[in-house]
Amino acid sequence: MDYRDFYQPENYVNRELSWIDFNGRVLEEAASPTNPLLERANFLGITQSNVDEFFMVRVASLSKLAAAGVTTTDASGMTPAAQLTAVNEKEHQMVARRYQVYKDVLLPALEAKDIHLVAVKDLDQHQHDYLQRYFNDELLPVLTPMADDSSRPFPFISNNSLNVAVKLIRTAPATTAKEVLEGDPEVVTTISQPHEKKEQDGKYEEELATVRVPEVYKRLVKMPSSNTFVLLDDVIKTFISVLFPGYAVQATGTYRVVRDMDLDVAEEDTSDLLRAVQHQLREREHGHVIRLEVEQGMDDWLAAHLIDNLKVGEEGVYRIAGPIDLTFLKKLSGMVSDHEEDRYSKFTPYLAPELDMEHNLFDAIREKDHLMQHPYDDFQAVVNFIHQAATDPKTLAIKMTLYRVSGNSPIIKYLGMAAQQGKQVTVLVEVKARFDEQNNVHWARRLERMGCHVIYGLVGLKTHCKLALVIRRDEDGIRRYMHLGTGNYNDVTANFYTDMGLFTCDYELGVDLTNLFNMLSGFARPRYFHKLRVSPGGIRNFINEKIDEQIEVANKGLPAKIRMKMNSLSDKQIIAHLYAAAAAGVKVELLIRGITCLRNDLPFLHGNITVHSIVGRFLEHSRIYYFEANGHSEIYLASADMMTRNLNRRVEELFPVTQEDTKARAIEIFDTMWQDDVKTRVLKGDRYTPLPFSGQVDCQEIFVDQVKQQERGQRQEQKNRRHLNNVFETLSRHVNNLRLKK
Repeated sequence: MDYRDFYQPENYVNRELSWIDFNGRVLEEAASPTNPLLERANFLGITQSNVDEFFMVRVASLSKLAAAGVTTTDASGMTPAAQLTAVNEKEHQMVARRYQVYKDVLLPALEAKDIHLVAVKDLDQHQHDYLQRYFNDELLPVLTPMADDSSRPFPFISNNSLNVAVKLIRTAPATTAKEVLEGDPEVVTTISQPHEKKEQDGKYEEELATVRVPEVYKRLVKMPSSNTFVLLDDVIKTFISVLFPGYAVQATGTYRVVRDMDLDVAEEDTSDLLRAVQHQLREREHGHVIRLEVEQGMDDWLAAHLIDNLKVGEEGVYRIAGPIDLTFLKKLSGMVSDHEEDRYSKFTPYLAPELDMEHNLFDAIREKDHLMQHPYDDFQAVVNFIHQAATDPKTLAIKMTLYRVSGNSPIIKYLGMAAQQGKQVTVLVEVKARFDEQNNVHWARRLERMGCHVIYGLVGLKTHCKLALVIRRDEDGIRRYMHLGTGNYNDVTANFYTDMGLFTCDYELGVDLTNLFNMLSGFARPRYFHKLRVSPGGIRNFINEKIDEQIEVANKGLPAKIRMKMNSLSDKQIIAHLYAAAAAGVKVELLIRGITCLRNDLPFLHGNITVHSIVGRFLEHSRIYYFEANGHSEIYLASADMMTRNLNRRVEELFPVTQEDTKARAIEIFDTMWQDDVKTRVLKGDRYTPLPFSGQVDCQEIFVDQVKQQERGQRQEQKNRRHLNNVFETLSRHVNNLRLKK
């Protein structure tokens, strides 16, 4: 069958609804008693930050399409308006599930461990007095009440900010004073106060004010000498009356807005990409409200005023049965004293001796390829690679792509150092990297000031590939040293994202990377690449060709298998190709962390597609594409998921792992993940189902244990070496002319 025969809408799952299901799998980790307690709190906080970003971008995009009257459908046959309705319906259900886990599961478990998240009203007098002083000394000078009346319109509410709405009524009589008019005697008169409404029929009208909860303070306020916490907004609400002298506080309520934060740069119409991005960053802060969260039970008058002023539709109003914005739970573990047993066990990432700063990395790479798996292998090896390239007098040039880097990136420092030492440094900084735009503009400017040649991305495309190329003059001539990866050059996220990278000096790959960087900085697109496959276009074509090869093998009655690991699978054509492969008898094994628009319960698949999703301690981020035909294996790593945006609208790389040891290690990594029966969910139709907890293989913990074993072996080797040296020194004092054989 032709793959296009599988394009019917019933064969596809909606992308956005699939994403919500993924966030549900993260929520399951928060509820699972098999995880350390404080890590469960962290998972619950992650579900909140996940959904916030989802609404800021994906739901915002749907909202704009629906408002514009767009009626085109996605692969599953849904219009933007239908998707928007379905997303909000499902997310309302998810909100209820999150807070059920918070109130009925997490809080009782924390209480049992003497960790308390309580309301101010439930504290004893000593604790209450402490908070009173904290409010007066710390918070009061910072807080700014904003009135809403005829002389001052409703204030702008920033995206994702936490705010307290206040319903007020005047209690004090109008202010009187002696007023002196030029040339007239003193008279007693009423002096109007700012924002003061006039008395009507013997009483004052209700008034609205809003107070922003300051982000400069931690959301969790810890009581002295205990693991008891209260929320900052609860403290503010308790003592807020001092901000409004002469008024009675009738009601308060915490609320939060989520705005459209989708960056929309009309790149085809701009000659200055950087300026266009900077302009959009300023405009983005004022995007329309797509989600309003208010406390369940908030005063009706307050809620109505917020909804009216913020201009949000009813489906976008979320009434929260608990504390708004659960991201504070991501900070809980770091604030709780002791309780080490309620956190993941610590481990030190493994740094192979040949890749540390005491050794020459270029000698090590010239000897053999090195496959890295982060966070188990130390990302410091990548930092060392750039550091040595910057300081090595044999280095002629460094070329690199940067999509997301940390706020204090050592790689930026070393690239600048290289330029200042006279090396040619070219860096493509993708200024359109979502939510890192401001950070990347900052780094791009800094790199320029340090003497680097900076490319700010390409018009119409995001550059998402992860590549570093070092050109060096070795004893035998010019040689290219490379790092190719699946994840960002970010020394912070490398500690909790699983990614893979390859150090190599393969000649053909070196030529390919040179040609790619020339394409990024110049005009010419290479006629072909030797080993590298590049999107747009190249990766899609390559994957389709590999799938067709497996189909051809299966049609001959020979065993054929496709194994892929990725974050998301949503591209309609790739899914149809996988359907065609399964229908032909190819075994398809997929590891997909997040969005899965494929169904595996269709009768024509003959049960040949199996899909696993691993959600655990680390965020699975590596991409592996593995093809096995009649005993012959090929394995590739990539920066790209099988999503239309990655294949059509981004610059991505896919590269082979070919040396026998690195290839065997990559296959071993995939096999271990596939055997996971602890953190794995299995796709059945369009839903993932957790395995009954009786498993023995937690792949992430296996990789952690392997690192610990490597560390123990390395320490033992160092101990043996020191012992040998001590023995030699002892002998050399008694035996003349004794030398250790090299």
